Amino acid sequence: MTAQQNEGWKLDNSYQRLPGIFYARVQPTPVKAPDIVKLNKTLAKEIGLDPEQLKGAADLFGGNRVPAGGMPIAQAYAGHQFANFTMLGDGRAVLLGEQITPVGKRVDIQLKGSGKTPFSRGGDGRAVLAPMLREYLISEAMHGLQIPTNRSLAVVTTGENVQREIEFPGAVLTRVADSHLRVGTFQYARHWGTKEDLQVLADYAIDRHYPDLKEADNRYLALLKEVVKKQAALVAKWQLIGFIHGVMNTDNVTISGQTIDYGPCAFMDQFDRSTVFSSIDVQGRYAYGNQPDITGWNLARFAESLLLLIDENEEAALETVKDVMHSYIDVYEEHWLNGMRQKLGLTESQTADKDLIARLLDLMEQHQADYTNTFRSLTLGVFDEKQKLFQSNAFKQWYQQWKERLATEQAPKSDVQQLMKANNPSIIPRNYLVEEALDSAAKGEFELFDALLQVLADPFAYSKEQEPYAVLPPEPDQPFQTFCGT
Repeated sequence: MTAQQNEGWKLDNSYQRLPGIFYARVQPTPVKAPDIVKLNKTLAKEIGLDPEQLKGAADLFGGNRVPAGGMPIAQAYAGHQFANFTMLGDGRAVLLGEQITPVGKRVDIQLKGSGKTPFSRGGDGRAVLAPMLREYLISEAMHGLQIPTNRSLAVVTTGENVQREIEFPGAVLTRVADSHLRVGTFQYARHWGTKEDLQVLADYAIDRHYPDLKEADNRYLALLKEVVKKQAALVAKWQLIGFIHGVMNTDNVTISGQTIDYGPCAFMDQFDRSTVFSSIDVQGRYAYGNQPDITGWNLARFAESLLLLIDENEEAALETVKDVMHSYIDVYEEHWLNGMRQKLGLTESQTADKDLIARLLDLMEQHQADYTNTFRSLTLGVFDEKQKLFQSNAFKQWYQQWKERLATEQAPKSDVQQLMKANNPSIIPRNYLVEEALDSAAKGEFELFDALLQVLADPFAYSKEQEPYAVLPPEPDQPFQTFCGT
């Protein structure tokens, strides 16, 4: 048996059975000296790979070797980037193939930073170590937070430097996702393909992600409804946890409902609906408080792409999808409100709950309270009197009203706290801790990175080991900013 077979690859290439306009065949560009710095052994086992054999697969993760059954391609897609529509595609990523897992699931295996493709648009196709480690860390943290996400299998250094503002160590990330089908893929088909191309793509998405829809009276309308539900649930989870994606372009909206592309993302500390971290989002389009509405806007672009398939009569199709899009905010608010109830230990629905939640959030914003630690304090019943929120009379009044509301619940106190612990993480990837870990890892020292990764694997544990990671960040000299790393 060859080393490739020992690694456990069972690759298929169903995406390449789509029309040729959807991809370009391209080989990863070999790198000088690939070296594995991170290998996700748990994920490797889940998808049917042998972690021990993969320890010697730096050449594969660096793009110098293609695994058995792999047929590398770069995918074509389009997208609205900050509301401006443009042709895009994988400019620095190569899809090796689709791994069939031991339970029969199909997942994409993609190299990110693997060199130029026909869609590079003048870029060098390469990636820098720190942003690739950032995606590895944050995507695994999101998995621990029980938020649908692509995951990271490995990061290798390349033995080559990459020129950005200055030279940085090069790296390649291996990403695992349910698929890389995006709203932008459908926009591309609608604008540059035929109706037949669009229909083949939609049928493929249904077969791969929503096979139960094949028997629907109007499968393409049913597809729109399902993606709306998935994205509404996803962005509600982002809001509930204080996650800010940073670059919610339509090419970063997956049909599967997974979070994808961890560029300028970050987690909110002080609760402020206008929070923006991305250095390129100068207008605040993708601010924390805007994320639900932007998701609705992105889904409207998906609906537009499907009009031809939903009804041959364009006016009738528009009326049909309007009804679906109007339902989006209701679906989102239901997920968000139920999630907020759970964060406050409430299992039953009462009309006044929405006002109770709104008043708490307004008080948190007014007193610049830490989002995660406010709910952590409510969960544990332990309050730092140094925090302005907890000193205020308005909070004390709210707290009494919350206790009275909890008293109407049938569940015992122990169940209430368990519910809160299951929905309020003890820790998140604090931005200052992430930056410290990345700065150290970029120098080849992974102790901070590994320790942070380990405690984030189960952020709801409320363990003693997590307590140092719950400490509030120091007062910054200047606002924290994130960058795309491209």
